[in-house]
Amino acid sequence: MKTPTPLVGKNLSLGYRNRKEIHEVANAISFEIQAGELTCLLGPNGVGKSTLLRTIMGTLPPLSGEMRICGKEVDAYSKEELSKKLSVVLTDRLQVGNLKAGDLIALGRIPHTGWMGRLGEKDLSKINEAIKATKTGYLRDFPTYELSDGQLQKVMIARALAQDGEILLLDEPTAHLDLVNRHEIMFLLRQIAQQEKKAVLVVTHDLEIALESADKLLLMPCGHPIISGLPEDLVIQGKLDTLLPNERLYFDQKSGKIKPKISSQPLNISGPSDLVPWVVAALEKSSLPIHTTPIKIDIESNPFHLVALVKGQKIACDSIEKLIIGFRQVMMSEG
Repeated sequence: MKTPTPLVGKNLSLGYRNRKEIHEVANAISFEIQAGELTCLLGPNGVGKSTLLRTIMGTLPPLSGEMRICGKEVDAYSKEELSKKLSVVLTDRLQVGNLKAGDLIALGRIPHTGWMGRLGEKDLSKINEAIKATKTGYLRDFPTYELSDGQLQKVMIARALAQDGEILLLDEPTAHLDLVNRHEIMFLLRQIAQQEKKAVLVVTHDLEIALESADKLLLMPCGHPIISGLPEDLVIQGKLDTLLPNERLYFDQKSGKIKPKISSQPLNISGPSDLVPWVVAALEKSSLPIHTTPIKIDIESNPFHLVALVKGQKIACDSIEKLIIGFRQVMMSEG
């Protein structure tokens, strides 16, 4: 017998009922979240991501359509049953006082033991497995108030793993973390999805890390149906542009970054392929008229060296900063 897909939305209309009034936030929402995969949900503020999360969690019923967890409608679950299927990590920092990290992780077993329940052999095993998977054993005896944001986030993920739901739902888990911790958390979640066979759904605004770590992307553009697919397919198909609010920006497939659209001629720059993009990036941020001024730049490496012809004037330097200074001086002399 085929195992039901962990998380399925079919033609959902999302929003709020206020007495006789209905406020629809999003519609035509259909998606599937598979076991063993990390899926990232991206979209602009106000598009309905939080509303979708509440619908998945069962705290907000859909206006119409089907929301199924493990083959069963969400509203058919009791709160106790749903807590055994779905583990949630939200952005709010918990107020847990002097509770130790290990005790916080153990709270993940409450759906199985109850508030007054004692931890049995299976509970202890699940807690230890969660600690091992998240590499948080060294934090076990630390008070939670002594933990950094990154450490606390890993502990919260460990708690969710100890809960042992088939679906792991996280809202902006990297929002307050530094660059290293953002990457660590996302690759940890991908590892958990693959090794623990969990269906992991992450809501994030971090497109770059989502592209690097996600098995699938869900895009929620304003006024359009949800878009689902492999990150690489969506890049090639130009679908990431649907997340951008206006025609002044576009997703550059070559660099993997969002850039402003420029209608003029491309820059005439030659040199090593790993250096040219950095020179282009610095020049485009400089506010200089680089696309309307005749320029030619040759880049050399080992040691790094630039030779530029700007309006026929030669600029030779050993840094991009000096190139920009020289460019400005040429423009000022031309008045």
